[in-house]
Amino acid sequence: MSDPAFFGYGSLVNLSTHDYDDPRPARLKGWRRTWQGTTAHDIAYLSVIQDAGSEIAGVIARVPGADWVALDAREDVYNRHNVTDAVTHDAPSAMTAVYQVTPDLYTSHTRDHCILRSYLDVVVQGYHQMFGVDGVAAFFDTTDAWAPIIEDRDAPQYPRHRDLSLAETALVDHHLNRLNLL
Repeated sequence: MSDPAFFGYGSLVNLSTHDYDDPRPARLKGWRRTWQGTTAHDIAYLSVIQDAGSEIAGVIARVPGADWVALDAREDVYNRHNVTDAVTHDAPSAMTAVYQVTPDLYTSHTRDHCILRSYLDVVVQGYHQMFGVDGVAAFFDTTDAWAPIIEDRDAPQYPRHRDLSLAETALVDHHLNRLNLL
């Protein structure tokens, strides 16, 4: 039996934030990305919701020995869901899970649940590296519930923050302007 995999659709797309085996581009059908406020923290988290008409790009990677402990700890406000039959990719078949914010933690979106720019930067950098400029545009277009942005680039609050190139910074800013979030 082969190692299981996860489908990442946010920071896990940025391969510099983890070292899981055999990362590859993938698509998840029947799910859509959304920003979700939680009772656990006062920031918005990127999550997924089931949506039969949607499909999102992301990455799959193997979880050696089915040892989910470290990944579950990283994704501490999320539950794992088996999406094996909804994921397409060019890797050998394996059980594949996606992380979704735990419904018990949901809150409505308010100005108290803003998006960390340092987190968004990591996500966009990953999409840019894996899918190019068009993949970044698709990320913004297939993500719902955009909230106000906390400008924390100078003092990043996101623990896995990364420095962006000038081109990557301009790409993030372009799409935030397009959504009237800057």
